[in-house]
Order: sequence, then C-alpha cells, then structure tokens
Amino acid sequence: MTISRRDLIKVGLAAGTAVSIPSLLRAQTAPIDMRTVRMVKGDLSVFDPIWTTNSITADHGAAIYDTLFSLDSKFMPQPQMVGKWGVSDDSKTYTFELRDGLGWHDGTPVTAADCVASIRRWAQVAPGGQLIMARASDISKKDEKTFTIALKEPLELLIDVLATLSPPYLFIMREKDANLPATEQVTANIGSGPFRFNEALARPGASFTYDRNGEYVPRKEPSDGLAGGKIVNVDRVKWEVISDQQTAMAALQASEVDYFETPPADLFSVIESDPDLELQVLNKAGENVVLRMNFLQKPFDNVKARQAVLHLIDQDAFMRVISPDPKYSSTVHSMFGSGTLYHNDENTGWYKKGGDPEKAKQLFKEAEYAGEKVVILQPTNLPEFDNASQFLAAALRKIGVNAELAPSDWGGIVKRRANKGRVEDGGWNMFITSGSAYSFGDPVGYPALLANGDKAWYGWPKNDEYEALRAKWANVGTLEERKALARKMQRVWWDFVGDVRLGQYVSPIARRKTLTGLIGMSSLHPLWNMQKSAV
Repeated sequence: MTISRRDLIKVGLAAGTAVSIPSLLRAQTAPIDMRTVRMVKGDLSVFDPIWTTNSITADHGAAIYDTLFSLDSKFMPQPQMVGKWGVSDDSKTYTFELRDGLGWHDGTPVTAADCVASIRRWAQVAPGGQLIMARASDISKKDEKTFTIALKEPLELLIDVLATLSPPYLFIMREKDANLPATEQVTANIGSGPFRFNEALARPGASFTYDRNGEYVPRKEPSDGLAGGKIVNVDRVKWEVISDQQTAMAALQASEVDYFETPPADLFSVIESDPDLELQVLNKAGENVVLRMNFLQKPFDNVKARQAVLHLIDQDAFMRVISPDPKYSSTVHSMFGSGTLYHNDENTGWYKKGGDPEKAKQLFKEAEYAGEKVVILQPTNLPEFDNASQFLAAALRKIGVNAELAPSDWGGIVKRRANKGRVEDGGWNMFITSGSAYSFGDPVGYPALLANGDKAWYGWPKNDEYEALRAKWANVGTLEERKALARKMQRVWWDFVGDVRLGQYVSPIARRKTLTGLIGMSSLHPLWNMQKSAV
C-alpha cells in the first residue's frame, strides 16, 4: 500500500497536528505549473447564473460571461461591454452602444440583439429587472451594436440596477440561449468573457476547467474592483471539488492546490503558522447567515410559528458553530445587515442574548403547532452550515418541535428548495443559507428581500404592507429619505418575520503566497487578474 503525501498530512490534521512539509521537498515532489491555478471550490451542479442565485454558479458566470456594466472598488457602476451610452433630455430613453472587439466563444460577434434578449430573460427573475420592465415601454435593438431602453417614466437607478451585485447578476448570453425562459436552464456554457469553459475536461463532482480566452479584448482602463480591464495572467484555472476540508487543507500545504475557498476556522492557526500560506478576506462586508422558512407549508404558514423561531435563536451560539473566532463574526439585528447604509434598530426588541426558548415555546403553542414534522435541509458538504443545521434541529427539539434533518450536498439543496410542495412530496420547511451584507442593503435588486409570495425567493414570504413600502424605494430621492423608509420596512419585516438571521461573519480564503492579485469584492470571486509566481 502506497501512502501519498496528502494521506499523510490528512492523518496529521485529523490528529490535531499541523504537519509541515519543507518548501524544498514540495518543490522537488510537486513541480509548480506556473500557468495553471488550482482552486478548491464547491461543486458546480447548476451552470446557468440566471436560473439560480447560487454563489458558485455566479463565479462560473463571471468567468465565461461578461456584463454591460460592472461595479468598481467604490461600488460605482462603470461601463464594461458598453462602449458609449447616453440618456435623453426627458430621462426616459437610454441608448447603449457596445464596444469593439466583443465576440462569443463560438466565434460569432456579440450583438445588440443578444443584450436585449439577455435583459428580458434576467428580468423574469431579478427584482431589479422586474422594476425596469414595469417602467419600460420598449427595449429594442437599434442596429447591430446599439440598443435602447425606453421608459414610461424616469428611473434614476437604471444604471445601478444593470450593474448590481445582488444575484442573479445580469450576465449577457447569446440571443438563442437567452430566448429560453428563465425557468429553463441554459446548458451551452458559451459566453464572451475572459475564460472559456472546457467541456471536455469537466468532471462533475471532481473538477471543472477554465481556459484563458485568447480572443478576449479587455477594456483599456486599469482593473478596479470588478470594473476596468479583465486581464488574464494564467492559461488555465482548475476548480477542484474536495468535500473533505482536511484533505483540501493538506492539498494546499503540499502545493497541490493554490487556493482553498472555505478553510475551516479550526485550521486558521495551521494556516497562519505556515510560512507559505496566507488567510485573506475577499468579501470585507461579510455574509449574513439566514434561516429561510417555508411560508406555504405548516407550521410556518402561521406568523406565530415564525415569530417563535425569531425569539428562539441564540445568535452568539450559532456564530460559535459557524465561525468560532470572534474576530470574524458578530450578531446582526437589522434586516439590512450590519455596516450597510440602511442598517437600523427599528423593531429589534425580539433580540435577546442567549435567545428566549420559553417565549418561543409559548408562540408555538399560540400557533397551534400539533407536532408536524419540520424538515431542515442539511448541506453535508458545507461543514459550517451542516453543523448549524444540526444545532438548529437540537434547539427546536428542546422546545418540543418535531425537527428532522434532510441531509444532501448543497447541489441537492439548491434543487430541492425550489419544491413548493408538502414535505411528504419532497418539500421542506427550513434551510440555512447566506448572502453578502452588500446585497442586504439592496431591497430593489436582492431577491431575498422580496415578500411577494410565489414571486419571492425560496420560502416565498408574503406581506402586502411591506411590498407597498418596498415599491417606493426606487422613487425616493435622498439618502435620508431612504433611511427613513428602511426603518418602516424593517418594522414590518420583523413583525411578519420574512426570515431569521443567525449572525454575520467574514470568511477568509486560504491561498499559497505564490498566488496574488485576487480581487476582493462582495459576492463574486472572479478569476481574472490573478498571478502565480515560483516563490
């Protein structure tokens, strides 16, 4: 039996020992491919970034597709595929002209018709797109490189909405792909972006390969956030799917991979003590951890049951499970997250350090909970959320709720959470997810902040009073007016309990120090701009 270096390190880590392999030995046993970056990321089970808001699919989309506008490091929209644009004197007609050099990976040119079809498909599912369609009298091609958006009334947020970092993002697809309904998945994986998806090397559940698009023409401006020139400095990026975190850590130490997206907190000290490795926070705004409840099925069709969960949650305890190092986590009481422009303390009297199990038990009783099975979707390949799901089930059982875990990988949860049926028919009651704090400051564009029933995000919350307030957002002119509106929205949100927050955290990635140039922005982890050196 041959024991590999990875097996050896895995055993050492499992035993709680940081195994160090000298750099020289690594260099001798694993020659460095300077033109290939290997990254440990999640399994890519859905390829269409319009069909899902899943972050791994968004990263895939950012690699192979391009966008009309992108946000710079100050979160200001800048042209990307657009070369020139303008607006009429009455602010009702926007004209966009594509820049030169845009081409699809199949060799055909990008046209205005592709952009029109992509906007229309995106608008079927993106709240910001739905706002545009509600205001638009026409979106049409003017010539091969020019299209217009004509509005019935001005919409000052139009460019911001087109550039939003709230998923789903407006990735531009070929017209024939974008003509599919947003409820049907595009599977062609042909974009116009800086990387090509290598179908021949795709190994679902194991690895996915992206090759530099030699025909891509980047903008001339320097890279700035997600804006500016998308310069690709390597020939190939390979996503490795390694579900066992200790094995992934061993691969990083052994120089078998360059990047590990979700290192477990209990291995941070191992990383910090290794002279060849570094922790780096890319999403400095952090993530809100969110518990979604199914409004369509018992018991959470009853507001009292949802309020019970709101009072039950001990955020500090959940954060100790998800992100044990307190310097990376905090509690969050605002529906708009912590640190956003619209964070406020309206109607947060429900928050109690340690939670309030007795109050939760009383509210379940008032909801006439009768012991119905409560199914919690449990992502077994995401250890933090796996553990948090188990912790949630235990907390519910302590107050008499018949909680049952439904284990699967995250890809399985992404598919199952779309089921609106009863648990007996493959439905669900609760699942834990997360979203960028940036996105929670965007009630126009972020699906998780909708409460319009069947058209809302998974869980399908519904509250007409809240939606009437949210509809005013696009017409509010000043920051102070938006802050006042945010307080009114939050008062209603916590009354009907659109979701439950479990806390907020930042999650550092781990990388070898030879990998530099990573772009740190909310939500997306782009592949361009990276550089790899020998030392």
